[in-house]
Amino acid sequence: MLMSITSVYRPGSSVKPLDVMFMLANVVGIAIYLVLASRGWRIPREHGMVPVTGEPFVWVLALPVLGVFFVGDVVWGVMLLYRKERKGRLWWVLIAITWLVAIGVDFSHH
Repeated sequence: MLMSITSVYRPGSSVKPLDVMFMLANVVGIAIYLVLASRGWRIPREHGMVPVTGEPFVWVLALPVLGVFFVGDVVWGVMLLYRKERKGRLWWVLIAITWLVAIGVDFSHH
């Protein structure tokens, strides 16, 4: 049974449905980014044998995903600053840290 986001929202709650949507979209975006970026990861058995890894694939496939979510997160951050919501800002920082970890995982495989 699926539950809609609006059924979870309570008028006194500090987490808005739009914030939940941004958080879920970012989780999906991080997964898509890592799947696309993993196509260019170096195979450990070939370390030193192949001088070039798949960076062109990362530039063409994964970086546009990163760019779209970066713009979306900046817009979300500005909205949170305008609404002056502490809990929303905390979620935004958590998502930003998660993106940094995903980028770190990607860079560690090149």
